[in-house]
Amino acid sequence: MATLKQKTAKTLTWNTIDRLSSQVLYGVVGVVLANVLSRDDFGLVGVLFIFQSFATIFVDSGFGAALLQKKEPTEDDYSTVFWFNLAVSVAIYIGLWFAAPAIARAFHNQTELIPLGRTMFFYFILSALSIVQTNRLMKQMDVKQLAISNVVGQIAGGVTGIILALKGFGAWALCWQTLVLGGVRTLWLWATSHWWPRLIFSIESLRSIRKVGLGVFSSQLLNTASLQVYNFLVGLYYSVASLGVYTQADKWSKMGSASISQVLTASFIPLLARVQDDPPTLLHYIRRISRFTAFLTMPALVGLALVGAPLFHLLFADKWDAAIILFQILCVRGVFVVLISLQTNFLTALGYARTLVRVEIVKDLLTIVAIFSTLFMGSVEALVWGQLAASLLTYIAVLWMTSRATGYPLLFLLKPNLPFAAATVLMAAGIIAIAHLLPYLYPSFPTLEIHLASLLQLLLQITTGTLLYLLTLRLARLPEPAELGNHLRRSHHPDNPHQ
Repeated sequence: MATLKQKTAKTLTWNTIDRLSSQVLYGVVGVVLANVLSRDDFGLVGVLFIFQSFATIFVDSGFGAALLQKKEPTEDDYSTVFWFNLAVSVAIYIGLWFAAPAIARAFHNQTELIPLGRTMFFYFILSALSIVQTNRLMKQMDVKQLAISNVVGQIAGGVTGIILALKGFGAWALCWQTLVLGGVRTLWLWATSHWWPRLIFSIESLRSIRKVGLGVFSSQLLNTASLQVYNFLVGLYYSVASLGVYTQADKWSKMGSASISQVLTASFIPLLARVQDDPPTLLHYIRRISRFTAFLTMPALVGLALVGAPLFHLLFADKWDAAIILFQILCVRGVFVVLISLQTNFLTALGYARTLVRVEIVKDLLTIVAIFSTLFMGSVEALVWGQLAASLLTYIAVLWMTSRATGYPLLFLLKPNLPFAAATVLMAAGIIAIAHLLPYLYPSFPTLEIHLASLLQLLLQITTGTLLYLLTLRLARLPEPAELGNHLRRSHHPDNPHQ
């Protein structure tokens, strides 16, 4: 058990390093590109990301996650899934190559989408080549090379994108940024993972993981549909420029929620899969993981929403003001997205494939209701408010379904969130108070240059919010801050018996 704890701590540390470093690089590059490129440039690539997202789901078909959930995958399993992923990726690329003119006609006859799409869609072939290597390392809870590959890929892709953007290549800068990132990451994993596929394709291997794979595939497909339907509708019903504004808000908000979800998935699904036959230990870890998720997620995403205006003004002046309110709503929605992801991670680790599908069906039905309730209100903001409402209702439904599937009481699943929700409310009150009091505390504040005023407000709000949150946890004697520090120290001293 001690070794498993050490591996978990080390995995969590490297995943955190991976996400933090990748997001810093992604953020720096994103700021530069957002200040150089236009709304239309981001809108064009946003259209292509819709189709690329669906294609990526079909390429893997859930088998990668099924290998992660399987207790002892064989070499035949890994090789079979590799060749399956590669074959499907090539077939889908050919289909999308011929579909590119139809895509361009559907989205306001943007003919640039044809060569742009035929180039950019090659990304998911590059991605298919590294799925098995990625899952093998995650299964072994050895994610150091994954972290390094992501950072190296981000640097290479970011430099490429910035150079092309500054030279006036427009949307092509975003296209080649994506391709270089995927190519470099795949090459790194092939060079360092010490695994090569065998010339084996076993139908029996696919059958052995088909049940979980099909459940995960269906879940991911429905999840992607619910996420991408808004991009599709904004681009189709409004304009490519409106899609550019929406994708900016969506991208920056997801830097928080997606990062937390990915860290938790990579760190905890392998752990839960290892103890799935030990109910008391499993119950212990589920409770601990739930508390840790709420501890990180709620203050991070709510705080990000509350500092949205000074953050955007600091980074972009007033160029992307139309995206601020969308960003704030999506950040709050991100809290529920992460909590829903946590419950689906539990279901994945325990092999509840049918419940995963039911979860996604409920999520999609609520999304459809939200869309039909807001689409004809005439604004993207109304659509985004609908997203938030649908996510809240989905979270309530998912808690109930997880309770039914696992037998754990509903209160057991909900209770870990409550103290951190209360602490987050107090933190939010402090952040809002600073925004209202700043002109009185610093009378010349309204006359300051926009970047300076935004920086001052941002620093005061972040400092106040962080101190209030940590002070509240300390007064409530909640152990998570100290435990996080202990996990980080153990990862650096895994052989120290006193850690």
